This record gives sequence, C-alpha cells and structure tokens, in this order.
Amino acid sequence: MLPEQDEAIVKNAAKVKRIVACSGKVYYDLVKKRAEAKHDDVAIIRVEQLYPFPHKAFAAEVKKYSNATEIVWCQDEPQNQGAWFFIQHNIHENMLDGQKLGYSGRAASASPAVGYSHLHQEQQKALVDGAFGKLKGFVLTK
Repeated sequence: MLPEQDEAIVKNAAKVKRIVACSGKVYYDLVKKRAEAKHDDVAIIRVEQLYPFPHKAFAAEVKKYSNATEIVWCQDEPQNQGAWFFIQHNIHENMLDGQKLGYSGRAASASPAVGYSHLHQEQQKALVDGAFGKLKGFVLTK
C-alpha cells in the first residue's frame, strides 16, 4: 500500500475531508486532477495488494485523516470487473464511525472496453471527476 505522497496534504491531515483509494494507473489521473483543481482537502492512497488486504496499513491511513467524512474507491474498470465488489467490505471494516464509502468508476458492463477512443476518454474524465465530486449511487455508511 502506498500512503499519500504529497507532503503538504500529510502535514495538513486535519484539513482532509475525503480519502480517495484506488489501485493501478488511475492513481496518476487522480493526482493530476487534484493538482489542477487544487483539491488540497483530498488524500489519495493506493492499494496495490488487494489480497490479502492490508488491514493494518489501510486503517492507519484512515486514522491519519480522522476529519475525513468520505472515502471513495475509484477504478477505471467497469464496476463488475474491477476490485470494487471485493474491496468494499475490506474498506468498510476499516472506516471510522460516521464515514461514508462511495464508488467512482465505469458502470457495470459485459465488455472491459467501450471500443471507441472518444467514449473511453469521456468515461475516464467522468470517473476521475466523480472521485472528487458529490457521492452518487450506492453509498455505505459506518
């Protein structure tokens, strides 16, 4: 697991209102979007080992940002093909009381790709924007 890499965010942990967790290359899109939009109240952590889930390390990261009210899992795979259905209960176990867990990613699909570059780019932009936007759809609360 890779904790937040931006020292300014780590130093101002009390300012963080949202934690975005992800795995893989979507991390770089999230970091770029955060910098462009100046979302200095969002911590981004990478979970690169999905199984066994790193409960201690993840819980320690969540505790660092105790003022965060939301955790978002962001993935660029369709909802039914990425880690979301596996990882949501692991994240939920490590959330603080009152925190909400949301999802930002592609909708469920029979195909892993849309087949058109422009649609892929639109979906990628939407899922990255969604990681920083209002929680939508299925939201778990602890």
